[in-house]
Amino acid sequence: MSFTAEVRDELARCAPECAYCDVSTLAALVRVCGTLSISGRGGYQLQVATETGAVARTMIELTHKILKLKTDLTVRRSVLHRVRNYLIVLPDQPDLEKALILLGIIDRSGGLVAGVPKHVANRACCRRAFVRGSLIAGGFVADPRGDFHLEIAVQGEQFAHDLADLICGMGVQARVNPRRGAYAVYIKSAEDIRRLLAKLGATRAVAEIEEARAVKHVKNQVNRRVNAELANQTRSAGAAQRQLELIEALDDLGLRPGLPEALETFCRLRENHPDLSLRDLGEMAQPSLSKSALYHRVLRLEKMVEEARASHEGD
Repeated sequence: MSFTAEVRDELARCAPECAYCDVSTLAALVRVCGTLSISGRGGYQLQVATETGAVARTMIELTHKILKLKTDLTVRRSVLHRVRNYLIVLPDQPDLEKALILLGIIDRSGGLVAGVPKHVANRACCRRAFVRGSLIAGGFVADPRGDFHLEIAVQGEQFAHDLADLICGMGVQARVNPRRGAYAVYIKSAEDIRRLLAKLGATRAVAEIEEARAVKHVKNQVNRRVNAELANQTRSAGAAQRQLELIEALDDLGLRPGLPEALETFCRLRENHPDLSLRDLGEMAQPSLSKSALYHRVLRLEKMVEEARASHEGD
């Protein structure tokens, strides 16, 4: 089961917080994945098509529980994608129009409602139920072991912005992006995704996200340390190579025989240990020398070579 399917299934099992929350959840399911047909004689037919068992189960349960309406269910298996397709149909029946008004699909004059109907998102718990239903119906949550991403695919610009506003009202940053004739309400921040799922009641999904974040944090720390160590090694290798070239220049200029003992000690150490950093090189000395002490000896040698070269150029 994908992470999205796990999240949808967990959310579908959340209990309502008040007597009206189920209405809000059902309203969201219908708005996100439902299609309303109107006949010439003023009759209605509502179809909800989904590949998600949690959506089909929740749709049928709430329709029977709240609306007391007849539903027809057709289940087909896609040979190409190896998934089940569920088609729930609410045929034209006496109380269907009242149900559509209750769910905020149409208004009392028969016009379609463009945004999120206020009466199904009037309370804080009902707003959570509406967002929960929208996520169950059209949500996608990326596996937290990869990139963090949550989105809800919806139809209608006004509805998309209203849904984003509901999510933002929960302290979560949500944005709207047009996508192939539809709209995606999306969240990219791992903390915002975790916060939203926690508020909606997906505790298992939140635990998986927190575990994935902890693993990523450890991996990032290890990678940073490895990269820093590699960078230090690269710098040390470059510095050691320049010091060997400096010693070679001393030999070419005939300065090596007359070097003070301290400088000659450095030259021997570097020739014997060409790969060590200055700090490690100092530990090889008897007695041991600090990195700073060796660095100052390098500076003295560089000055001697510069002065000798300048003198030769003057001649």
